[in-house]
Amino acid sequence: MKKSRKMIAFTLIATLALTGCSMMGEGSKDTKTVGNSTTKDDKSPITITMFSADQNTNYENMQSPVGKKITELTGVTLKIDYPVGDPKQKVALMAASGEYPDLIFAKNDSNIIADAGGFVDLAPLIDKYGPNIKKLYGDYLKRLKWSKDNKAIYYLGTFGVNEQQWEPKDGFQLQHQVVKELGYPKLKTVTDYENAIKTFKDKHPTIDGKPTLGLSLLADDWRIAQSVTNPAVFATGGSDDGEWYIDEKTQKPVLHLTRPEEKEYFKWLNHMNDIGLLDPESFVQKYDQYKAKIASGRVLAIIDSKWQYLEAEQSLKQAGKNELTYGMYPITLNESFKNKNFQSAGYSAGWGVAISKSAKDPVRIIKFLDWLASDEAQILNNWGIEGVHYKIENGKRVVPKEEMDQRVKDPQYGKKTGIGVYGYPFSQYGDGVKDPSGQTYTIKSEQQIIDGYTTVEKEVLAKYNAKMWQDLYPKASEFPSKPWGAAWQINIPQDTDGAIIFQKIMELSRKRIPELIMANPKKFDELWDSFQKELEQAGVKKLETQFDALLKERIKMWNE
Repeated sequence: MKKSRKMIAFTLIATLALTGCSMMGEGSKDTKTVGNSTTKDDKSPITITMFSADQNTNYENMQSPVGKKITELTGVTLKIDYPVGDPKQKVALMAASGEYPDLIFAKNDSNIIADAGGFVDLAPLIDKYGPNIKKLYGDYLKRLKWSKDNKAIYYLGTFGVNEQQWEPKDGFQLQHQVVKELGYPKLKTVTDYENAIKTFKDKHPTIDGKPTLGLSLLADDWRIAQSVTNPAVFATGGSDDGEWYIDEKTQKPVLHLTRPEEKEYFKWLNHMNDIGLLDPESFVQKYDQYKAKIASGRVLAIIDSKWQYLEAEQSLKQAGKNELTYGMYPITLNESFKNKNFQSAGYSAGWGVAISKSAKDPVRIIKFLDWLASDEAQILNNWGIEGVHYKIENGKRVVPKEEMDQRVKDPQYGKKTGIGVYGYPFSQYGDGVKDPSGQTYTIKSEQQIIDGYTTVEKEVLAKYNAKMWQDLYPKASEFPSKPWGAAWQINIPQDTDGAIIFQKIMELSRKRIPELIMANPKKFDELWDSFQKELEQAGVKKLETQFDALLKERIKMWNE
């Protein structure tokens, strides 16, 4: 994901420590630009139902101040259904029954519903009712087309458009107290990382009376990708293309778990387990248990995406335990590899929110989605309500220090205020994009990020001759932009052998990788070879051939 991401996850504005913005203009409640106002539209009460494959722990049934404001301005109440268990099963059931909610966010399983004819083509609706949608996506609107042969637009792409990346999304995390006590050691390779964890753990076998844990991983269902399998790619010079490693010169994809380089990475994790530095509960703990463990402060190191452990880190900050929070380091298997966290994928529109064929009023719904893409809604969702969550000073929107402290420290801030709740997975401008007046839509810039760092973060970064965590990583300019975007967003058609093979391989990998890591080191090579044979028997070569064709189609379609 990010295979099952990227994500993704909800990168809530409420998590960022910021102080203000550049210039004030049309972002306030008085904004009047084309398509931004709902005054001429129907604002009678309407409930729009929605299925979201991603859980949002901050969803507040539109009862927060921002949620209520959205209903006041549009008449819309969103009723969102989140799956219990595997979201793919819910998606498949909907497709089989032909009964759908009004809106669907199915992530990488959107092709199941598309193949069943469950989506409305949004192209004509956007053309007639979507001025804000057109403005937001700009030239990237063509990337929302379904395929080379099917030019329909089935959903509005998720993730920030034209986003500027100023922070690493993934890395190897290490508590600040560890690097401080060890005199800010070199942290480049897995060996450096291991030595730091071992040295500190040996000196501090307990924290707050409980056993110190060296490295804890998370393998709860699809989250295994974020913490266990994706990092194997990143540590061995690969970019974030989900289950794929794509050679930049030949543009040939291979299932990344077949790479010899990754064998060595998993062998290192096997070694970490053997010497007692790996949390023995890594492959049985649930997500909530993992977050609680991190929030206890006794986990020295994790390997994960920022959004996965953010709430736990906020709890530590709220408790005043900033030294137990984490720095993020671009660790690689050895110094011959470069971490490609900042390699540009452009705008990759492979996921998004769709209107289903069951929707009774698609025009009213597309108007609502268009409003969510407006300046008025974007600023409301990112900044909150003027006079409540921010104020105007000298022509600038400013978040008071007390309010900003809550954004940074309170894991429930989004739920209490509604800020950020209606961003992902809906259309949104990326970090750094400015509104027509010159003010950024989101509360995030390089200086604002720096201002939001804790004192201990600034101290650690200074010792590593850096101002931001991005300074520790190879720069985006060191790598070519990927012409295929993010490969984890390329759907494999459900009615093909590739889809069946892919599912088998995912199930196999989620079982075998933990077994490899927990095995007796003497049996590792034998088990790895057996795993590779199982992949071959499952049809990995046939899958790679099919994906190669899909990749080439994507590149051609986007560059016509």
